[in-house]
Amino acid sequence: MLARNDNQQLFLYRQVIDLVRQMQQQGTLRAGDKLPSLRNMASRLQVSVPTIKQAYQELERQGFIQAREKSGYFLRASSQSQNKLKKPRLNSKPTQVSRQQLIEQVYQGIHQPGNLALGISNPTAALSTQKAITRALRRASNNDTLSPFSYGPSYGCLPLRQHIAQHYFSQGLQANPEDIIVTNGAQEAISLALRAIAKPGDVIAVESPCYFGILETIESLGMLALELPLCAEDGLLPDDVRKAISRHKVKAVMISTSISNPLGSWLTEERKRAMVSLLEDAGIPLIEDDAYGDLYFGPVRGKAAQYYSQKGLVISCSSFSKTAAPSLRIGWLLAPGFTASLQRLKRAYSQSSSMLSQATLIEYLRGGEYERYLRQLRQVLQTNKERMISLLQRELGEQVRISDPKGGCVLWLEFPKAMDTNLLFQQLLAEQISVTPGVLFSATDRYRHCLRLSFGLTWDAGIETGLQTFSTLARNTLDSLSC
Repeated sequence: MLARNDNQQLFLYRQVIDLVRQMQQQGTLRAGDKLPSLRNMASRLQVSVPTIKQAYQELERQGFIQAREKSGYFLRASSQSQNKLKKPRLNSKPTQVSRQQLIEQVYQGIHQPGNLALGISNPTAALSTQKAITRALRRASNNDTLSPFSYGPSYGCLPLRQHIAQHYFSQGLQANPEDIIVTNGAQEAISLALRAIAKPGDVIAVESPCYFGILETIESLGMLALELPLCAEDGLLPDDVRKAISRHKVKAVMISTSISNPLGSWLTEERKRAMVSLLEDAGIPLIEDDAYGDLYFGPVRGKAAQYYSQKGLVISCSSFSKTAAPSLRIGWLLAPGFTASLQRLKRAYSQSSSMLSQATLIEYLRGGEYERYLRQLRQVLQTNKERMISLLQRELGEQVRISDPKGGCVLWLEFPKAMDTNLLFQQLLAEQISVTPGVLFSATDRYRHCLRLSFGLTWDAGIETGLQTFSTLARNTLDSLSC
């Protein structure tokens, strides 16, 4: 029998999909086996026949099962490549970052009217919050207590900081609202964190591949990036961090502590704890980017690294941009060991964040609507991920390695080394499709044969057509390389 909760009726079919996949992984179902009939499965799980049919149709759409006329549904042979993404090598030295021109081209492609934006990481585009945020905005506009049209406190209004503290409390962490600073998105939070602990010329260790916004921030501050290899399956390994800090004078380490961007890898609690202990023993601050932490696909959310801090050397950066609405531009910092210096920097850097955005967000967070939305969004994103992977595997086969993200909204594609995804990026723009070339995710040219695609979109025929166009151009490019 399947578990039910507030919105589970809508997504019971999602649990059926997971159950069938588990049966395949456990060997209960093998390629060519017939699945239980609709009525049989409905009776077994105590759900409706239409729910089972919806799940089977989705699995068929993903290429996981096959319908045979008058015979039922059968498990197909897996088309997934057995070649996993390769872990990059540890960088030998810190590197200056210079990627601004290409970043500007990527953003132009994303925001060009009529383009299919496969290059932007915007999870809420998969399940719009527009109506809910609009209602919250109306309520906020009439809330004189919050003074939404006035300048706000430099560190953020207290009700929002209290809500963020409750968010950490749900992870078992006692966070003081006085140590929380509201920022203009996670990007400002990261910038303030770097400014608080480092200066131009200092070495910042980052995971590799690394979100290009972090690299661009490091570049703008005149700092150097030392890339640490990220494993697609296991995340960042403490041994690689230990080697890096023993060989180089690292001022800070910046990593995604739950779900990374662009790999979508998951850092286990054991490794997270070991990482914090290692760095705090060495007196090196850890800046954690936890923007995707709430978009996990597993049974539980990963804890913030802040939970394991014993010496106050962890700075937590996160945002509501990926989970509520990017246009609100509301992020935050939690850093008990650096609160005073970060408060001074926030005042000097931007004075305060929009009170109208904060008031709107507070109204949206009240009443549990946000938590219900997050549960639905995770379901939609996981379904989109499986659809996109299935389609790309059918179209590209063994010519590409594809990540299996544990959350978030992006895939990382790795082509043969001879591939130049910068060229593919330009070809796709001519077809009104934008992607993100892999070279942006490194301070060097090491990922020129890779790229990032987003499944954080409302899935429709236009997405599938765009992915087929993408696959055709990618195949043509690969074929020309083999001639």
